[in-house]
Amino acid sequence: MTIREQMEEREKLYLSPYAAKSSESAGRDVWEEPCDIRTIYQRDRDRILHCKAFRRMKHKTQVFLAPQGDHYRTRLTHTLEVSQIARTIAKALRLNEDLTEAIALGHDLGHTPFGHAGEAVLNDLCEEGFAHYKQSVRVVELLEKGGEGLNLTKEVRDGILNHRTSGHPSTLEGQVVRLSDKIAYINHDIDDAIRAGLLTEDMLPVEFSGVLGHSVRERLNTLIHSVIENSIDQPEIRMDPEIQAAMSGLRKFMFQNVYTGSAPKQEDGKARYLLTYLYRYYMEHVDAMPEEYLNLIWIRHQSTARVVCDYIAGMTDNYAVTTFENLFVPKSW
Repeated sequence: MTIREQMEEREKLYLSPYAAKSSESAGRDVWEEPCDIRTIYQRDRDRILHCKAFRRMKHKTQVFLAPQGDHYRTRLTHTLEVSQIARTIAKALRLNEDLTEAIALGHDLGHTPFGHAGEAVLNDLCEEGFAHYKQSVRVVELLEKGGEGLNLTKEVRDGILNHRTSGHPSTLEGQVVRLSDKIAYINHDIDDAIRAGLLTEDMLPVEFSGVLGHSVRERLNTLIHSVIENSIDQPEIRMDPEIQAAMSGLRKFMFQNVYTGSAPKQEDGKARYLLTYLYRYYMEHVDAMPEEYLNLIWIRHQSTARVVCDYIAGMTDNYAVTTFENLFVPKSW
């Protein structure tokens, strides 16, 4: 019996009846010889961790565009915090940690430069629309490895696609990531907003902080405990209704006071302008894109608009700015 088979047997004995077992996966679109050491979900996690799109997230905006400081979250650090919270919950509920981690690490691979401002402008410009959760799946199914994709399992791709608020993951592990994403960003965005001088703890509405706690540590502790206590040996992942309502209220407060109304977010207008001009330029100068993207059009028969979105969405913040400068800003000679 291989090491992988031993681990699969241990999953059957230890994991919750509601957990996704590695040996029961619906598999990949293209069959592969199983690894003798790693389970199928461990291989998915490793593929995501080593892909180019994962590395690029370290230079993509989470909330604050081009902040002056080393301690603000990026898309990558957000992803790692989601993974940590999700694994804590999954372990406590005896769910499949490897599947949970793979979904968490891959959920934001398709995010644009400049955060949700970038996502919104591509959605406005592209006649086919643009959504980061769909783009994340497109990254792992097609864009990575020169158009071959990562050939991930159906369960991981389902969790990535359905991590959005309105999503309905088919596994409890996907449900854990979906909730952990919100737990993570609400709390770390409060922390970053306090660091930026936009908020203080006292400014948070007492009807929410009174339920959840008066620090990031207290809020995380409350939310994570609520998920675990209300989901043990249950066929769905849920939270205490009062705590769920407080979290939703705090999320709404952040949208009104940080995500859309704060001074740093005024830079979003410049990001929209920059990405608009890049999109229009590449729609008119398709051959200026790298060969791997041209192959998507000429060999894979993808639409020009979709591939231009692929190229721009894959850019880091700095690369998008540098590309704009090279294309549109006059240089001395």
